[in-house]
Amino acid sequence: MVHDRRQINFLWLIRLRWAAIAGQLITIAVTRWALGVHLPLAALFGLVAMSAAVNVGCAVVAARGRPVSDAWLAATMAVDVLLFTGLLYFSGGPANPFSFLYLVYLALAAIVLPPRWTWALAVLSLAGSAVLFVDAHPVHVGSTHEQNMVAHLRGMWVALGVAAAFIVYFLLRVTRALADREQELSRARQLAERQERLASLATMAAGAAHELSTPLSTIATVVADMDRTAGCSADDVRLIRDELARCRSILAQMSADAGAMMGEGLATVSVHALLADAVDDTRAAPAIELDCDGVGDRRLRLPRRAVAQAIRSVIRNAQDATRGEHPVRVEAAIRDDRLALVVRDRGDGMTPEQLERAGEPFFTTKPPGAGMGLGLFLTRAVVERLGGALAIESSPGTGTTVAIELPVDAATNDRMARPG
Repeated sequence: MVHDRRQINFLWLIRLRWAAIAGQLITIAVTRWALGVHLPLAALFGLVAMSAAVNVGCAVVAARGRPVSDAWLAATMAVDVLLFTGLLYFSGGPANPFSFLYLVYLALAAIVLPPRWTWALAVLSLAGSAVLFVDAHPVHVGSTHEQNMVAHLRGMWVALGVAAAFIVYFLLRVTRALADREQELSRARQLAERQERLASLATMAAGAAHELSTPLSTIATVVADMDRTAGCSADDVRLIRDELARCRSILAQMSADAGAMMGEGLATVSVHALLADAVDDTRAAPAIELDCDGVGDRRLRLPRRAVAQAIRSVIRNAQDATRGEHPVRVEAAIRDDRLALVVRDRGDGMTPEQLERAGEPFFTTKPPGAGMGLGLFLTRAVVERLGGALAIESSPGTGTTVAIELPVDAATNDRMARPG
């Protein structure tokens, strides 16, 4: 994937040069054999071959992923200007209607190069054009001045079309490529923000567990003393103790879940084993239907506990949303070395406003006390950190579908190699 502006421009220049070479060959062939104009074919084809050789060298440099500087881009475009000047020299010089295609090179330079290099190419183009006025190989299309002028005007019209097509095409493609790059950078920034929130939640949960452990222990001790001295009801004491244990368990789970991705290593696990971990500790009803689509034995390499917890959060949400006896369906498939998981429920669905906020920390559609709104946020953070994607489809009355995509081998993702 290309991330550098110069690299994007370099790749499109290579493609544009191949199109220019093809156009030059067609123009030479039409002029010589269709119009019957005598041209020094050896010299012209030699210059086109030099242009092709230069482009092959540029393609090799691009394929090896070597960094491209502005000076390198300017040098390759300067070679193009010199070779174009040579073509004009052997095909009529300034009388050639294609001579104003110098402007194409200058327009491209203005897009891909800093001002100083663009001005340098402008000076080089002016110098090349000036040389053609001093000396050039004459070309006669017709036997009279009128015939030559008619051919010249028609050639100018063709040259205008060629110049317009090249400039518009290149501008649109480069603009689109740069827009894609900006979107990629925006996604990377959003991912970094989520990872920062995840780290903050992990720290907050660990701090809460640490700070609350002392008062919870104190309450447990006081309850034990009350049971011995005041003769409290055994059921009441048992209830208080159970709730204290539940509080400790919740705090410990918050700390573990929020920090699951912060240090867990990669492990090899089958799709079937991963889904078995995910459905573990879920409710018996609504039932969960698993469909591995024949890929249950496929081996994955990823942080097993974190991914299983992420999938479990989605399944629990689906169980909470499902009404009646409808089961929650979990489908798994492998597509292009990506694990595709789909979790479907038959609940009430979400409104467009709720769907837009789904995944934000502490946003939930559940009743008060039924959820904290962290499950989907943590799931998205885990999935995106591994280089995957999470998508949600829902509308009122139709239920909700959550689609998760993960790389089969998370080690191939750059984000696993460095902290988020």
